[in-house]
Amino acid sequence: MKFTTHTLAIYTMCLFGTVSLIGGCASTGMQRSAKASTSIRDVDSELRKFVVQCDTTAASLDSLIKPEQGDLKKSFNKYSDQLAKLDHEGKRVVKRLDEMKSHSSEYFSEWEKQGDAFTNPEIRELSEDRRAKLAEIYDRVPKAGAGVKGAYTSYLTNLREIQKFLSNDLTTKGIESITPVASKAVQDLDTLKTSIQPIITALDEINAELYSKKK
Repeated sequence: MKFTTHTLAIYTMCLFGTVSLIGGCASTGMQRSAKASTSIRDVDSELRKFVVQCDTTAASLDSLIKPEQGDLKKSFNKYSDQLAKLDHEGKRVVKRLDEMKSHSSEYFSEWEKQGDAFTNPEIRELSEDRRAKLAEIYDRVPKAGAGVKGAYTSYLTNLREIQKFLSNDLTTKGIESITPVASKAVQDLDTLKTSIQPIITALDEINAELYSKKK
């Protein structure tokens, strides 16, 4: 999925062309659309990196709890490193989701205000229809993001407690004791991925609305 600030900026320039003649606001509209487009790109990019890191972290935990580990400390350190990276990527995803919510809210609020300035009723109706349709799709991202935050917080908490448990008992018996909980944590990754899918779907729809060429 590729998003270009330039493409969305051109779209907005055309859409607000009449408004620029009335109030000289085209450049401001382009700036807002650029922020919204950048937010889409950032959310998409961070989400994809986050999913990869989730898989990598889960794999390191799965490797750690395998029977007859040759070097428990090495496996534990690898798991700890991947967990730290997951925490970093998770915070970036949350940040990008919050930014997209803020930028898209500003973008569509101003679009609604400027749409009222059209004197041609057909253009005014077209502007409102497009704004309403895109705003509804955009709004799905932060709404779905709330579910992602909840699933991620639960997932990360379990992984951290497993790490804490093993830091105090990094032995064969300790591994055996925590294995049922750790195995469930690895399986819980599917729940987290499921919560991410609505965001991916919404981003795909935004891409189709703004960038796909009609045949």
